Amino acid sequence: MRRISRRGLLGAGAGVGAAAVMGITGCSTKEQAAKGGSGPGKGGDVPGAPSTPAPTPDDVKPIGDGSTADTGKQPHQPDAPVPLEPGQTPPQFVIFSWDGAGEVGNGLFPRFLELAKNHDAAMTFFLSGIYLLPESKKHLYRPPNNRVGASDIGYLTDDHIKDTLKNVRQAWLDGHEIGTHFNGHFCGGSGSVGNWTPAQWQSEIDQAVKFVTEWKTNSGWTDLDPLPFDYTKELVGGRTPCLLGQDNLLPTARRLGWRYDASSPGGRQTWPVKRGGVWDLPLQAVPFPGRSFEVLSMDYNMLANQSKNTTKGMPSRYPGWREQAAGAYLAGFRRAYESNRAPFFIGNHFEQWNGGIYMDAVEEALKGMAGKKDVRLVSFRQFVDWLDVQDPKILAKLRTLEVGQAPTGGWSHFLKTA
Repeated sequence: MRRISRRGLLGAGAGVGAAAVMGITGCSTKEQAAKGGSGPGKGGDVPGAPSTPAPTPDDVKPIGDGSTADTGKQPHQPDAPVPLEPGQTPPQFVIFSWDGAGEVGNGLFPRFLELAKNHDAAMTFFLSGIYLLPESKKHLYRPPNNRVGASDIGYLTDDHIKDTLKNVRQAWLDGHEIGTHFNGHFCGGSGSVGNWTPAQWQSEIDQAVKFVTEWKTNSGWTDLDPLPFDYTKELVGGRTPCLLGQDNLLPTARRLGWRYDASSPGGRQTWPVKRGGVWDLPLQAVPFPGRSFEVLSMDYNMLANQSKNTTKGMPSRYPGWREQAAGAYLAGFRRAYESNRAPFFIGNHFEQWNGGIYMDAVEEALKGMAGKKDVRLVSFRQFVDWLDVQDPKILAKLRTLEVGQAPTGGWSHFLKTA
């Protein structure tokens, strides 16, 4: 296997505020059967769901202070998954995810909601809890091993909190998943999340949930619509800041009933396993065009290997870097799609580093993947829904395929003998 660049190995995870205040020092589908799916009721299919209208006032059952509400079944969800049939080709799952998931007036959140809608894609948005906490109330945040109210990604303005609420609300109604990116994003020093105990992770998660479920109390904006979901049920996974601290997070995640964690660095493009009873869904090393090493499948890692220690590199190099980043995503996709069909995980931030080239690159990559036979652009939660109904023997056999290794004799033979 090709080596992974040491630069940016731990990845990123900083939310939208990080680039503005710190540079980069602190961080780092559903397809219709008509588009080539394997047909309703087949184990490989995740067909698009019929359009479901937004909840009416009569459907809304406020929870707590009314910051969130039970509005019934989430719209735009795929049919219930079923096991693969003997000899059936597995789908090629691709999961696009977003760390922080805050809107700061650059229009990136609605841009990618629109892109997803146009290509029948579901995504996962890892919301940072403090992005719903007004800075005037930052004293309510007590981060483990850090001073009260501290945050390495800062706080959003009141207007940007309102914009974030609007877009998170729309994301869920569009069928996307809302996970967590926790809160203050501490990656260095003694207060780093890499040093937190399971109990400290519990405190951080409790606070993140509290900020999401009590934003009306904390802001006083009682006239705004609630988030249309019960976050205590919606939240089934997350990604840690800078991909640090997973070992001590996992016992807490399992105790909370979380179904997956997306915090591992340096993952390989193979079928996943569970760690501590939780699906381990890591960012993956993918070919980096023109280089002898591989790079993690996240925008920050592309940047760290292109413009090094700045988010504002030489503009003359932007076109080449953009092409290289899009090429890396597409090379990783093709390697899996044409061989072992391992799920492909891509991480992003709503950022404008190097003139916004990474946002353009991920859009180009998504367009290059969507609509192909057997390709499913889904959320992490939808993917683990599929994993959990598969025959363990089938999954075990899929795991025997190495990176870029196609099944001997083709899928009809390979999985028929599982």
